[in-house]
Amino acid sequence: MAAMTCPACAAEVRPDDLICFTCGANLPRTQFGDEDSPLPVTVMQETIGPNRATSRISDTVLRISFPAGNVEVPAGTSVLLGRDPAESLVAAAFQGCENVSRRHAMITVDDAGHASIRDENSTNGTFVNGDRLLPGIDVRLVDGDTIRLAADVTGEVGLPRQEPSPAELSREG
Repeated sequence: MAAMTCPACAAEVRPDDLICFTCGANLPRTQFGDEDSPLPVTVMQETIGPNRATSRISDTVLRISFPAGNVEVPAGTSVLLGRDPAESLVAAAFQGCENVSRRHAMITVDDAGHASIRDENSTNGTFVNGDRLLPGIDVRLVDGDTIRLAADVTGEVGLPRQEPSPAELSREG
């Protein structure tokens, strides 16, 4: 199998990548695969330098399974869901969804692994478990929640339950 490269920077990319993890460019979806097969979408986590003296970032990764592919958001990062490739790293997942706004909703997973979603003043609304979100208000997400963008794009939230690390456990209190 021939190696595939990013058209913007010529870095090697995998067939199921929607963005180049070297330069951040959106990769053409039809370049690498079957139009009907769902493709996973992964958002890069920023690297933390060795001199940073803050609390440890959780290993938690939020996964939203949409029909067009999975959106994965590591702790300490955010991703914009929408059709505008200039704004959203995962725009290719919503390419054929005209009801989804160009800037539809923001998913954030904080350093502790807590996830939230915020509607970005979308035209057709963002829904969690059937309830429409008020624009600009963060709503907490938990494992098993259902997200709907507009009328026809539904995704299932997968958020692993966090287990305390042995270093955080104590016999006192």
